[in-house]
Amino acid sequence: MTTPLEFSRPFNLARLGSGQERHRLTAEAAECEAVADRLGLDGLHSLTAEVTVTAEPASQTLAISGWLEADVTRTCVVTLKPFRHQLHEPLAQRYSLTAEAEAEGEVADIDPEQPDPLPDEGLDLGEEVVQHLSLALDPYPRAPDAQLPVAAQDPAAKPFAALSAWKAKPS
Repeated sequence: MTTPLEFSRPFNLARLGSGQERHRLTAEAAECEAVADRLGLDGLHSLTAEVTVTAEPASQTLAISGWLEADVTRTCVVTLKPFRHQLHEPLAQRYSLTAEAEAEGEVADIDPEQPDPLPDEGLDLGEEVVQHLSLALDPYPRAPDAQLPVAAQDPAAKPFAALSAWKAKPS
């Protein structure tokens, strides 16, 4: 059973043909809350994206490009206090219209230049935006004004300084 996506905007590939379409996606409050829960954010106040989908018939690929903007609240790893910041990130993804997904459990060489196979469930622009947002998030968020304690800034106060001093002593 597949769980429903938090920010789903399915795209009808048949409608595209060999052209190009632009879409502006904006998450509603409930969608922002669900995406924040999924990504472990303290808050997601807004999520907007401008996405262009382009069919490339010569290479049998589908290109997605554009940008996303998000207003997020995270917990600073230094102060442990929540802080709010804005993200503005580019979107770029290519899918092959002919490649098939690898069978589960098989290990394949990954070529970053090759487009990914189109997902079995089809193209969902909202999910593309959420995945790009998850990759744009700093795994160790730090508030812009956060300063390490003075003791942590002292190079001699390293966790293993005592051991290195002990090792240096001749026996």
